[in-house]
Amino acid sequence: MRSDIFASENTVRPATAPGMTLQNPKSIRYVVNGECYARQGAMIAFRGNLAFEKKGQGVGNFIKRSVTGEGLALMAVRGQGEAWFAHEAANCFIIDFDPGDSLTVNGRNVLCFDAGLGYEIKVVKGAGMVGGGLFNSVFTGQGKLGVICEGSPIVIPVDPQQPVFVDADAVVGWSAQLQTSLHRSQSFGSMIRGGSGEAVQLRLDGQGFVIVRPSEARSAAQAAG
Repeated sequence: MRSDIFASENTVRPATAPGMTLQNPKSIRYVVNGECYARQGAMIAFRGNLAFEKKGQGVGNFIKRSVTGEGLALMAVRGQGEAWFAHEAANCFIIDFDPGDSLTVNGRNVLCFDAGLGYEIKVVKGAGMVGGGLFNSVFTGQGKLGVICEGSPIVIPVDPQQPVFVDADAVVGWSAQLQTSLHRSQSFGSMIRGGSGEAVQLRLDGQGFVIVRPSEARSAAQAAG
């Protein structure tokens, strides 16, 4: 049998070490020897002796997810084997954390991560009820985090002399030490007259970076249409 689909770059090769690697730009392969975490519904294939269990978030975090419609609904993957994770053919990236690193990530952009990483769902200070960015997940510790992005991400440096303003529906994540606040780019009168549709942004101050995607989040109604 012959076809381009059987090209070597499409064929899984034997694993050399536990942990996550890019299978291709659209999926992550995780060789599990113990435990890892992934977003619910992200597993597209697995082999070996693995169990998938819905991971509870606790009452407080459940309330946050209910309020925002976003959040981080997780499953624990336990055992020994290999699993492949993906989500709607979005681009996949692996972020390697060293001790002391911390990153704020929008829950919708989390794909999978090592059990050694800590995470906490926190309020985005100063953001009010804007967009999908009211609550985000702050990751800390040492290990790897797999994230997804629709299109190619744009990483914008932030320094004290140059704050960056981002659409809360397009932001993927930012340095956790940055300060956030709400910025209104239109006058109240302009908003009443219709405005530009870009009335409010998330302002980031300090030293670090912000990651945005080249598209805004789609609502459930838009996705269905």
